[in-house]
Amino acid sequence: MDAETQKNHLKAYGITYWTLEKQLKVKWLLNYRGGSFLLPDTKNIQRECQIRGVSFEVISNSKAEKILNEISSPSKNMEAIVLEKAPKIVVYTPRGKLPWDDAVTMVLTYAEIPYETIYDEDVLNDGLLLFDWLHLHHEDFTGQYGKFYRNYRSAAWYIEEKKEAEALAAKLGYNKVSDEKLAVAKKIRDYVIGGGFMFAMCSATDSFDIALSADGVDICEPMFDGDASTPNYQNKINYNNTFAFTDYILERSPMVYEFSSIDMTSKRIIPKTTDYFSLMEFSAKWDPVPTMLCQNHTALIKGFMGQTTSFTRDEIKSNVLIMGENKTNGEAKYIHGIKGKGFFTFYGGHDPEDYTHRVGDPKTELDLHPTSPGYRLILNNVLFPAAKKKKQKT
Repeated sequence: MDAETQKNHLKAYGITYWTLEKQLKVKWLLNYRGGSFLLPDTKNIQRECQIRGVSFEVISNSKAEKILNEISSPSKNMEAIVLEKAPKIVVYTPRGKLPWDDAVTMVLTYAEIPYETIYDEDVLNDGLLLFDWLHLHHEDFTGQYGKFYRNYRSAAWYIEEKKEAEALAAKLGYNKVSDEKLAVAKKIRDYVIGGGFMFAMCSATDSFDIALSADGVDICEPMFDGDASTPNYQNKINYNNTFAFTDYILERSPMVYEFSSIDMTSKRIIPKTTDYFSLMEFSAKWDPVPTMLCQNHTALIKGFMGQTTSFTRDEIKSNVLIMGENKTNGEAKYIHGIKGKGFFTFYGGHDPEDYTHRVGDPKTELDLHPTSPGYRLILNNVLFPAAKKKKQKT
């Protein structure tokens, strides 16, 4: 999985997942040649690699033993993690197509990793309990329809989306979309606390935390829910309810395309040509979880925008790990934390290979980006629940 010898990093994750589905174990060699996978040598696996265009090397048992001995040396920042079982994956998404693409569903499809979809009704009926890993993408759990009001309130898709959301909330017994979305966010919270894995990108990251922190407080203006917001609602926000963020200031104006001060989009002073974030280095033997999530063939990754591009570093809770950051701009791009028995990862931005992805833009063709380090971070999270867990030491 290094930069020099792997032709298709993304499909390599699919091969690993496919192997796990066959009830075979895989060793993930953390920090060894870009985070390589040690798979059993079978003709079927070799053939599948050839079909999918994934580079591989056949090695002897003695060479494998030598590699594992090298990795186990205390002087090497490496570790071999056993992957045991293919996780059951679900993506939270409304039925039908939206005007935006979801980077995670695109890369899962490209890597040939199977997934199912789920939405509000099934979430509220505890449907998440059937799955190990949940993805949230371009979502708004606050009931403000993505804060698209100013630019798109007359667009047919916006009007239709609002109408459908209101109809669904009424069907499920809620007076407002914001109340229904809060109930969904709480179910997702409980899923993670109970041991689930949640991976969120773009606006699902901050809108999820904001919704939880505004429990019992109306932060929606009349064009969103038909009545006035709670007076002085900023002072009634409960940061104890959130997963990752604290002390943020909500954006009150419906005419501003922003939820809060968490997002760095409007505060960025980085030109596209120098917009990169760096992955942090962790101890593979002592901190295998963040090490797994940061496996890559480069430590420097191209930045990319989104409704929520990145996170204000000063508004991230102290118990949340920052795994990718742009220090010069004081922003975190990639963060991870523990909630109850489960884990969450937030990844800022919309599409790692489409710098600004605007409404109506064509989708990314991953055939053109088979070695994308930005997309590799997503797939690290997909395989993470397959790992035999070791207790985190620090």
